Amino acid sequence: QVQLVESGGGLVQAGASLRLSCAASGRTASSYAMGWFRQAPEKDNEFVAAISWSGGNTYYADSVKGRFTISRDNAKNTVYLQMNSLKPEDTAVYYCAASPLPSVVAGVYDYWGQGTQVTVSS
Repeated sequence: QVQLVESGGGLVQAGASLRLSCAASGRTASSYAMGWFRQAPEKDNEFVAAISWSGGNTYYADSVKGRFTISRDNAKNTVYLQMNSLKPEDTAVYYCAASPLPSVVAGVYDYWGQGTQVTVSS
């Protein structure tokens, strides 16, 4: 069993930066690949980024490539999403999730956090 808790969301202006954190607990938390997804009002859940358990492989949605960076610190059982040059269309609830392998498909992930709201004003 893995428990995930996101933090770091907030209200910022366009062009600003935010860093989201996802703290994982559970004996095997560091052995999971981790992903970030987001869901805006009246839109489907959208893949944002994923990272392998070792941190050696990362994956990004085209919409965030070059602006967002996913990383992890397995000693702290924490995954980060550094978000730069934020745009109003980045506004959404952001969720972290754990999976045996990194994937862009939400259904592959076994564990999910409660989400953190990110709002970007124009």
